[in-house]
Amino acid sequence: MRIRRCAIVYLEPREEVAFDLDSLLEGGAGLRRSRRWLAVTAHLDGEIEVDARQREWLGRIGPVAWCERDELPEHEDERALDLAAIDRLLELGLLIAQDQQVYAAQRERDEAVRGAYWWPAAAIAHRFGRWQGMDSAAAMEAGQMSTAAEIRQKLGAPPPHVVERCAPQQRQALPRAEDGEFERLLARRATCRNFDGARALPQALFARMLQRVFAARAQVRVQDDTVFLKKLTPSGGGLHATEAYLIVQNVEGVAAGLYHYHPTEHALEPMPPPSQPLAEFAALALAGQHWFADAPVLAVLAPRYARSFWKYRDHAKAYRALVLDVGHLSQTLYLSATELELGAFVTSAINEVDIERAFGLDPLVEGPLAICGFGWRAERMRTAEFDPAGAVWTRIGEAGQA
Repeated sequence: MRIRRCAIVYLEPREEVAFDLDSLLEGGAGLRRSRRWLAVTAHLDGEIEVDARQREWLGRIGPVAWCERDELPEHEDERALDLAAIDRLLELGLLIAQDQQVYAAQRERDEAVRGAYWWPAAAIAHRFGRWQGMDSAAAMEAGQMSTAAEIRQKLGAPPPHVVERCAPQQRQALPRAEDGEFERLLARRATCRNFDGARALPQALFARMLQRVFAARAQVRVQDDTVFLKKLTPSGGGLHATEAYLIVQNVEGVAAGLYHYHPTEHALEPMPPPSQPLAEFAALALAGQHWFADAPVLAVLAPRYARSFWKYRDHAKAYRALVLDVGHLSQTLYLSATELELGAFVTSAINEVDIERAFGLDPLVEGPLAICGFGWRAERMRTAEFDPAGAVWTRIGEAGQA
């Protein structure tokens, strides 16, 4: 059997501390320290504990060249133990067999990592930063961390709100310009936590938002299989790798459900419905953030890693560029919604694993980084919003009086 190590694996020596009564009775600190070695990989979920012998073989078997399993042990007196350690690593998926059907699933996932050209540290961070079934709102409430005052009480004072690098008298004051329409638009941009879920969004507004934020404005065709898009938002390398997967809840003329947005055809591609009611899935996708969950439209921002990494192979900055892309898109969505008198939000506190399963996404190839949403604001503020200048809710109050 020919084997090699998986493409990406990190080992962590984790120390754990437990109470030890015997140590306390003997005059010690009453603590017992133990250390475990945990392996994390890009192609497998969860941490994997390995023993000293397994750890040694992970260091001795390389990730590129194939070698014969039976020829690896050097010491005949420990051959059985070494082969048992190697076989256990094969079962765990940390070692990969070239042609054994019993290990085909591990081999296929490892080959997907190799073909995606992830920078190893980014692959691990991405894989293990994903949530599943998390209710972040309930966790904040249980931890009394829902308001700024509660956070301050729990964590103490934050770092200063500004940084000063010289004495005040050394500063050079700059002239302040009068606000124009663009500045006033920026001032009205605020995260909406109060949507009117019962008020349908007109299809024309819905289509205009998608056209502004996600649609391609032009194409550059190098060859039939090499095409670059021009959009209204910048993108690392001009690759525009981020897809928009939509959870449409209340739009006139559009059936509620899941969709993929086609950026060159400016069209919706229907996808199979989630296994639970749509409103429940929306709340699950948003990790329990109920103040966002009733937005008429939710847009899952999901980079296609393979498109970006086609150019930036094994690149230390490639994943960072995709995070920036998502930020650019969310700001375009915010400003577009604000100009159209709609509310908008963006959040990265999402249940990626649940979203991947609903939309059929492979996290090694394409996976969500954030969710944006937009729709009509509610007439009353039920959940506090950060609008210190009153630029949003003053206007809503005036509109209501009119």
